[in-house]
Amino acid sequence: MEQIEAVVIGAGVVGLAVGRALALSGREVLVLESENAIGTGTSSRNSEVIHAGIYYPAGSFKARLCVQGKGQLYAYCAERGLAHQRLGKLIVATSPKQVLALDGIMAKAAANGVHDLQKLSASEARALEPALSCEAALLSPSTGVVDSHGLMLALQGDMENAGGLLALVSPVQHIGVRQGTATHPIRVTTQDGTELACKVLVNAAGLNAVALARGMDGLDHSMLPQAHYAKGNYFTLAGRAPFSRLIYPVPEAAGLGVHLTLDLGGQAKFGPDVQWADDPADLQVDPRRGDAFYAEVRKYWPALQDGALQPGYAGMRPKINAPHEAAADFMIQGPTEHGVPGLVNLLGIESPGLTSSLAIADEVCARLL
Repeated sequence: MEQIEAVVIGAGVVGLAVGRALALSGREVLVLESENAIGTGTSSRNSEVIHAGIYYPAGSFKARLCVQGKGQLYAYCAERGLAHQRLGKLIVATSPKQVLALDGIMAKAAANGVHDLQKLSASEARALEPALSCEAALLSPSTGVVDSHGLMLALQGDMENAGGLLALVSPVQHIGVRQGTATHPIRVTTQDGTELACKVLVNAAGLNAVALARGMDGLDHSMLPQAHYAKGNYFTLAGRAPFSRLIYPVPEAAGLGVHLTLDLGGQAKFGPDVQWADDPADLQVDPRRGDAFYAEVRKYWPALQDGALQPGYAGMRPKINAPHEAAADFMIQGPTEHGVPGLVNLLGIESPGLTSSLAIADEVCARLL
């Protein structure tokens, strides 16, 4: 049985950020990834938005780590020359009822430490985005977009430069949290039969994180949540959108509404919607869902033409709340919570996981200290 100080399971943006942080702290690190490339799951199937930290409950992990991570991410991208843009976004109210909700959004943002929101009248919003239709809006100047794959490559490079290793096509078959050696008490067995004994194990397996935790021998499973999956479908726009900022409706239901995001080339996409799923591998976009997209988008962009939307791609949110339950916070379970030295489970790491990735990594390191 080989011994290594730290193992991270999952080479998405969060797993790579954790691997980097552990390696930079002087630990011997191995990141195990079941697929043949980094970031093939949730990390590559999202909006690539750098979120401001507006919507999340005050004091939650999502609120604190998003705001902290946003600052870290902008600084990291600037330092490394990674492609990103601080485009700003407009949160638009398209009915009088939604106008009333804007004050609540501003108050929630302020409680989270986001103090740069600006309330705009309909005419002020249209002065920024002439194609927009709304009753009022909030401008979030610190919202942006990032090249998520470029970010992950940089995190991987930092980790490897600090001595960390990445092993692709290395799915984990078994974990025993008190079945290693006296000095390296956690045992990880991969599908090819390799056995590793480690002092530190971080479960950053994304969509598979709950199942992985539930399969750990020696861990109290009663404190683990149930896994649920919410598919988010995206539709792309034929031609160029007449917007220079991201456009979000006032949030309703389980997501943030069918919003317009721009990539670094200025191309627009709409989504994600919320479609609860039984199979996390179900990533096909049903073209018939486009009908609802037209109706939602036309609330703030009435000039959207028939036939302009094409099925794009879908992502899957690793939820730890059921469809009828309120959205759950990130679940970061370390030794204080479950009593197993050296183990951290990262569960339900959905949006704003990309924005929060560097801050999540710092939180993991703090738990392990």
